[in-house]
Amino acid sequence: MTEQIPASADRRIVRTEGGFGRIPVTGVTPVIENGAYPVKAVTHERLLVQANVFREGHDAVNASVILTSPNGTQRRIDMAQVEPAGLDIWQAHVRMAEPGDWTFRVEGWSDPWHTWTHNAEKKLPAGVDVDLVRLEGRDLLERAARQADAMQSSGAAGLLHAAAESLTPGVEIDELLELVDSAPITRAMARFGPRELVSPTPEYPVRVERRRALYSSWYEFFPRSQGAWCDDQGNWHSGTFAASHERLEAAAAMGFNVVYLPPIHPIGRAFRKGPNNTLTPGPQDPGSPWAIGSEEGGHDAIHPDLGTFEDFDDFVAKARSLNLEIALDIALQASPDHPWVEDHPEWFTKRFDGTIAYAENPPKKYQDIYPINFDNDPVGIYHEVLRIIEFWIGHGVSIFRIDNPHTKPVEFWDWLMSRVAESHPEVIFLAEAFTKPQMMGALGKVGFQQSYTYFTWRNVKWELTEYLTELSTETAAYYRPNFFVNTPDINPFFLQSGNQAAFAIRAILASTMSPSWGVYSGFELFEHEPLAPGKEEYRDSEKFQFRPRDYNAEPNLNLLLGSLNAIRDAHPALQQLRDVHFHHAPHDSVIAFSKTDGDDTVLVVCSLDPDNTVESQLFLDTQALGFPGAEQLQVRDELTGEEYLWEPTAYLRLYPGKPAHIMHVTLP
Repeated sequence: MTEQIPASADRRIVRTEGGFGRIPVTGVTPVIENGAYPVKAVTHERLLVQANVFREGHDAVNASVILTSPNGTQRRIDMAQVEPAGLDIWQAHVRMAEPGDWTFRVEGWSDPWHTWTHNAEKKLPAGVDVDLVRLEGRDLLERAARQADAMQSSGAAGLLHAAAESLTPGVEIDELLELVDSAPITRAMARFGPRELVSPTPEYPVRVERRRALYSSWYEFFPRSQGAWCDDQGNWHSGTFAASHERLEAAAAMGFNVVYLPPIHPIGRAFRKGPNNTLTPGPQDPGSPWAIGSEEGGHDAIHPDLGTFEDFDDFVAKARSLNLEIALDIALQASPDHPWVEDHPEWFTKRFDGTIAYAENPPKKYQDIYPINFDNDPVGIYHEVLRIIEFWIGHGVSIFRIDNPHTKPVEFWDWLMSRVAESHPEVIFLAEAFTKPQMMGALGKVGFQQSYTYFTWRNVKWELTEYLTELSTETAAYYRPNFFVNTPDINPFFLQSGNQAAFAIRAILASTMSPSWGVYSGFELFEHEPLAPGKEEYRDSEKFQFRPRDYNAEPNLNLLLGSLNAIRDAHPALQQLRDVHFHHAPHDSVIAFSKTDGDDTVLVVCSLDPDNTVESQLFLDTQALGFPGAEQLQVRDELTGEEYLWEPTAYLRLYPGKPAHIMHVTLP
């Protein structure tokens, strides 16, 4: 139950600093690095708090979560013990409606009412200590009635006073037992009954952010390719922000709510890369947008071919009119032509031959990019990056995709995230970090609201099951996944056949498994040709050349992408991360999972084989679906509109033209 805590509430608190309280409370989750960093949540998200609560002897214990809002208001949510009882596990789900910095603590407490009811159920039928049991019960009821009076709950107070007065000498044992089992009394005592030896944990922080931090659908495109054209002399002419308004409209029509742009800054000339990352560019080759900086400016400038700042502001305004947010890439690196190289040479690493070290990821070399050395002048670098972030916030950018954050110090991100959160709590950061788990986790802990994931390389059933279980349980307190189906850097092997069913399967999995997902343009046109066999890179990569497309060419996935985003918008179950359950399908190429939020339950059954028809039984866990013991379930396929009555054991057939069901589940 949830209860507002009055300022005058009289509670005895017994606690030993740094150790166990009078009622021990241990194993509190979610807590990040012993409370050094806040747990992640968004407004109205269902957050599970768990602890072990126990005591000496046989008297009953109980537990509550105490939430403190940003304005200091406190709310009590009583916990429930879960099986197996011998492990002393207590849980409560909480939701926070207001964004900001919250705290929670768990209070363990002695529960004299449940101790009394337990003893009464044992003693009264045996006729043991009947008068004493009566007196003890009367005292507890009177104490609860006084608390109800103090909290101005006259109805409950009257009920409890009447119950206390009914426990007169000579009351029949049957009446006493009836009181013990009375549902109205049980409810009233749960709210107002005595709580003794209250033992609180420390306060643990929770940062509640806007819902976009958890739930988002991303679409990535290069503005320079939108409207780009080649004249009769073979000269390319860049697309512009003004020419990209049509692409914003298309993204909105497909139901995306975030449009992500690669870097839009001037591009260096020195060591510019040509098509397919060659070292021999022609005079018309545009270079990689990640080779940032030229005589025309650096990270606070716009490539002149794309337009002016007025054009960019109009582009952002157009996006907002379509309920889209613009996400801008921030790549903290510089081309050899960046103004920083001359103005702040100390920000880079010099090699023994006197040259500046360029970026390498052996055997890959990025001669057109200089990494920043954050240890050479941390004060100067830190404040310059903060200035850049605030500069683009001033131009309406509310989301930043950070390129390769794992190659910069975690300490720096901790500093930056804290300061941005203080002045711009609405801003969201996505970590583009395909790296070791500990680093990815640390970036989430210090403030990144979302992160790229290993989803791109999880294709078979056991991998997907294991990974989604980890994301929804072990790391959910600090790591929010964003399942991108492809990126300009990654042409997944699963898609390189060009099989349209493979593209559909990956889109269905990404959009239903994760509350945030993303698509890089070209995916909807089934672009799949690799740079070379065994390479996860695109041939004729847009990173190094203009790539105008006919987005209405057939075949395409525009309709499916729009349907998936509409289904996500309609179902809160698909907008959350923490409640996922897998259901048993014996076939190795069939994966089944359900997600629930409130009274909304969605069941996804998807083939993992894009080439063949698969048939399988499906054994549904009705308890996990929220309908324990149901003999039939009403299911509506949100992809097709078809409705069925399914029993807990069902049979299904999936094939490349129809590789999945996305079922809204209710009772008949």
